[in-house]
Amino acid sequence: MAYDKQKIVIKDWAEADRPREKLMKHGRRHLTDAELVAILINSGNKDESAVDLSKRILASCGNDLDALGRLSVKELSTFRGIGEAKAIAIVAALELGRRRKNTEAKAVVQIRSSADSYQQLLPVFSDLTHEEFWILLLNRANHVIGNFQISKGGLSGTVADPKVIFKTALEHNAAAIILSHNHPSGNCKPSADDLSITKKIVAAGKVLDLPVIDHLIVTNKMCFSFTDEGLI
Repeated sequence: MAYDKQKIVIKDWAEADRPREKLMKHGRRHLTDAELVAILINSGNKDESAVDLSKRILASCGNDLDALGRLSVKELSTFRGIGEAKAIAIVAALELGRRRKNTEAKAVVQIRSSADSYQQLLPVFSDLTHEEFWILLLNRANHVIGNFQISKGGLSGTVADPKVIFKTALEHNAAAIILSHNHPSGNCKPSADDLSITKKIVAAGKVLDLPVIDHLIVTNKMCFSFTDEGLI
């Protein structure tokens, strides 16, 4: 005798296993990533509960929230059961998380090492799928004046104009500059162009008495410091 197969939806689960009820009863830290995403999307499709659908979306990203954060609304909408509204909810939630990191990074008010610089700059580059070039400006006490975008490029490169860099630094009365750009590929190794432009900008900084004290190549997982590697 065959039994009819029925999808078990979240409302049919034991109350302790439902994501919303679980969050209310035990707190947000007791939920899995899939359960948190399931709360955002609210419902699944005819074959999957919201949690099962969330697990499938996360699995497609290697269960890596950074990778999930790089998906666009269009890419998320390719999953059956994820329309534009649900995709927007996921993107918005992950962007809030990224901005929270940015707020936390502001606590680093003095730069003492490349690790400090990396923590200050990581929120700027987090989840980008294209290259951007930014500078971190410091005062004489190595306190952060601010992060400033110099250029925005494509998947494989961006332009760093020394004139724009030093104009920005002079306008903000900076005493030192840290260069930075990202490699969306995740490979921190500097290219020949990276080495050449760094050498050129460092030389110009010496002439202007505006020292370039480091250049960081940033990825979501790590960074390459020209100073730490003896290249500045």
